[in-house]
Amino acid sequence: MKDPFAHFGQWFKAAKRCEAIEDATALCVSTVDGQGRPDARMVLLKEYDARGFVFYTNLQSPKGKQLRTHPQAAMTFHWAPLQRQVRIQGKTELVSDAEADAYWRTRPRLSQLGAWASKQSEELSMRAILIKDVAKLALKYGTGPVPRPSYWTGVRVVPHKIEFWQGQPNRLHDRFLYSLKGEQWQVARLYP
Repeated sequence: MKDPFAHFGQWFKAAKRCEAIEDATALCVSTVDGQGRPDARMVLLKEYDARGFVFYTNLQSPKGKQLRTHPQAAMTFHWAPLQRQVRIQGKTELVSDAEADAYWRTRPRLSQLGAWASKQSEELSMRAILIKDVAKLALKYGTGPVPRPSYWTGVRVVPHKIEFWQGQPNRLHDRFLYSLKGEQWQVARLYP
């Protein structure tokens, strides 16, 4: 297959159909902190197309700050029941406000309120504070729409490398690496 996005689409559909996979959209996204140390955490894939792979985050979080300083990321999907892994590396960019607003409107109301209330990754002395802040916001917005915070948006990883790993018996795995050369994807088989 010459198109890594078509390849990903086939594998992603299979992962979503697999009952043994709790959430096929779960992936590990890795960034680099100010000292050059890798930092990894789980996020959810919300969309993908030929432009890249999108997840949403609070830009005031450590990952948001790291991506502003070093706009590069790596993503890893691991679908163990299918013995499959996909690794993606690329530059990052923010989605448009229109894209972020459209996705925001699909989020459950409590998730919207939580995005406003959470000072993501900062120290929280008591959970009751967070719950109280969410309740205040619920009163503030009543039954009307909850606007999207300007610091909450989507990050698109625009890949230059995508690797597909398929587990095989005796650790003789199949690996295919797609690399972007100019505007063309080149594919190579790798040793396991």
